[in-house]
Amino acid sequence: MTQFNTIDDVLEFAIKDEQRASDLYAGLATRSRNKEIRQMFEQFSREELGHRKKLEAIKSGSVVAVSKKGLQDLKIGDYLVEVNTSRDDLSYQEALIVAMKEEKAAFRLYSDLAARTDDSDLKETFLKLAQEEAKHKLRFEIEYDDYILTDN
Repeated sequence: MTQFNTIDDVLEFAIKDEQRASDLYAGLATRSRNKEIRQMFEQFSREELGHRKKLEAIKSGSVVAVSKKGLQDLKIGDYLVEVNTSRDDLSYQEALIVAMKEEKAAFRLYSDLAARTDDSDLKETFLKLAQEEAKHKLRFEIEYDDYILTDN
């Protein structure tokens, strides 16, 4: 894992990772042949840009409130196979799988970073970011449960 010397190093890393996720979703949207899936990926891309903006606000000194409320994890994404994202014809199911796995990876990153710091402000920031990613993963899991699992 990358070595961080300052909170700015960590925030810069997280900002770049949110931009990477936004770019991934934007690229998938551009290549998607299905209008609804394209719109879904465009929305995911905008949400990741929103995360980046929150991180930039934190870096510039703004305070972001942390909710203490826990989130449910349906763990649906934990049991699904990887999807080849180089294809232009992803199904809605495959698009949701990509999103769940992306959000899970981001959640783990921020959780791991929170566990590795003794700085209480930094820990709180990472836990907030982890919670944001968990909310997105849950939303995608509910969508998957409602529209994919109920069809089978």
